[in-house]
Amino acid sequence: MRRRPRKDSNLPLLEHVLALRKVLIISAYAIVIGSIIGWFFSDLVFAYLARPVTLLQDIKFITTTPMEPMLVKVKVSMFIGVCLALPVLMWQIWSFVLPALKQNERKYLYIIVPSSVLLFLGGAALCFYVVLPIGIKFLIYAGLGGVQSTPFLTKTSYLGFILTFLLTFGLVFQLPIVLLILIRIGILSPQILAKKRRWAILTIVIMAVVISPTPDLVTQLLMAGPMYLLYEISIWLGYLVARNRDKELAVK
Repeated sequence: MRRRPRKDSNLPLLEHVLALRKVLIISAYAIVIGSIIGWFFSDLVFAYLARPVTLLQDIKFITTTPMEPMLVKVKVSMFIGVCLALPVLMWQIWSFVLPALKQNERKYLYIIVPSSVLLFLGGAALCFYVVLPIGIKFLIYAGLGGVQSTPFLTKTSYLGFILTFLLTFGLVFQLPIVLLILIRIGILSPQILAKKRRWAILTIVIMAVVISPTPDLVTQLLMAGPMYLLYEISIWLGYLVARNRDKELAVK
C-alpha cells in the first residue's frame, strides 16, 4: 500500500508562530509588572514629561472629560512599564529576529541587546531634551498669528503627541544595529554604504518626512540630522565588524 505523506511540512511555520507567541507572552508579562510599579510614580513622571510645556508661559493643561485624568495615569503607567521592561523586550525581539544564530554566536546578543537599549534611550533623550522643546515652541507660537489667544492643551492629546515622538526617535536610533547585523551576515558591506552616501541622504530625508510625527520642516531636519550621523557611525563600525568576520572565516 502507498504510504500517506507526513503532515509536518508546516512545522517550521508552526515553530515560528510558537516562538512569536512566547515572545508576546513574556513581553506582556514584563510590561504588566512594570506598569504596576509605574502606577505609583505616574504622577511624577507625567509632571516631568510635561516640562517642555509647563516651562513655557501662558500655556495650561485642561481636561475635557471626567475619565481623562485616569486614562492619562494609566497610559503613563504603561509607558513606565515599557521603559522598565525594555531590556526584556529587546532580548525577546532580537532573539526572535535572529533565530539563525549558532550556539557560539549567541554571545552577540549580549552586545546587541544592551546596545539596542542604550540607543533607544539615547534617541528618546535627544527627542525629549532637544527636539521637543524646539518643536513644541515652534508649533505653538508659529500658529498664533496676529490674533492674541491663550493656548490650551488637553493632557490626553499632549501625552499621545510626546509618546509618539519618543517612540519614533527610539526606533530610528536602532539604525546602526540593523546595518551592523546586515554587515555581519554579509548582506551589506561598509564599502557599499560609503559609496551610497548620496542615496542614503535622500533616503534619510524621505524617511524623516514620512515617519516624523509632525509635518513641520524643523522637526524633520532635527530627525534627519541624527539619522545621517548614525549612518556614518555605522560605516566606521562596519569596518570593524567586517574585519572581525573575515578573521573568523579565515580561522575556519
